[in-house]
Amino acid sequence: MIAGIDLHKLSTNISVMDEEGHVIKEVKIPADPDELMEFSESLPANSDIVIESSSTWYWAYRILSERHHVVLSNPLKTKAIASAKVKTDKVDAFTLANLLRGGYIAESYIPSGELLQLRELVRYRAELVRMRSALKNNIHSILLMYNTKIEGHPFTQEYINRLKQLNDYRINGYLDVIETLNREINDVDEMIKKQAEEDQNAKLLMTIPGISYYSALLIASEIGNVNRFPDSYRLVSYAGLAPSTRSSGGKTHYGPITKQGSKYLRWILTQVTWTNMSQKEL
Repeated sequence: MIAGIDLHKLSTNISVMDEEGHVIKEVKIPADPDELMEFSESLPANSDIVIESSSTWYWAYRILSERHHVVLSNPLKTKAIASAKVKTDKVDAFTLANLLRGGYIAESYIPSGELLQLRELVRYRAELVRMRSALKNNIHSILLMYNTKIEGHPFTQEYINRLKQLNDYRINGYLDVIETLNREINDVDEMIKKQAEEDQNAKLLMTIPGISYYSALLIASEIGNVNRFPDSYRLVSYAGLAPSTRSSGGKTHYGPITKQGSKYLRWILTQVTWTNMSQKEL
C-alpha cells in the first residue's frame, strides 16, 4: 500500500493507492496524533508513506514510522506539486503518493533521534542569542531616538550600570529580559560543552582553528553522517554555499550562493571562517 500525506497545522489530507496506482481511498482528518495513529493502524504494516517536509512533519513521522516505511519529501526538489496547474491539498496528497509509487520522490535526510536532540539543543541556543541581540538592538534604537551617547564597550557591566541610570522603563525592562537570557544561555552552554566533549566528530572539528565546542557540535549535528554525501561538492551544496550557475550557449555564469539547505550550517560556517581569518591576521 502507498500513501501520500499533505500535512498542515489543522488538517491532514491523505491519498492511499495500490501498486498499480488505483486510488483506494482519499480522506481528510484533523491534524491530531490519535487520528493519525488510527489511520496508521488501518494500513497494512510496512506500507510506503510519503510526507512533504514542513514545520509540522516531525510528530507525524514519529507516529507513522513505528509501523511503516516513511519518506520525507524535499519540497524544493519535488517540483511536480509546485508546478501543478491545479493545486489543492487533495491533489497534493495524490501527487505525492503517485510520485512515491514511481520512485520519483526527492527525499530529505531524516537524522536519528539522538542527532535530532543535538540539533534542537544547538538551535535552541542560536535562537536565544538571536533574541538577546534583538533586545540589545532595541536598546540602541532608544538611545539613538534621544541622541543619548554612552561611553564604553556596549553591554559590559559598567555600560549596563550607565543604562540603568537613564531610568527609562523600556531600557530597564529589556535589561531584565537580557539578564534572564544570559542565565539560560550559560546553562545551555554547559550542556553543549558536555555533549561536544563526548562527540567524536565534534572533538575532531575542534582541532580546526576558529571552531569552538559550540560551532563544532552545531556543524556535526547539522551534517550528521558525512558519508551520506558522495563528495565535498554535495556537502557544500547542502550548506547552500555553492554558487548559483547558469549555462547557456556554451557560456557559464556564476552568481551568488544558492542559500538552500541548512541555514544553521551556512551561518556557522560563515562565522567560523571569519574567526579563522581573524586569528591568522593576529
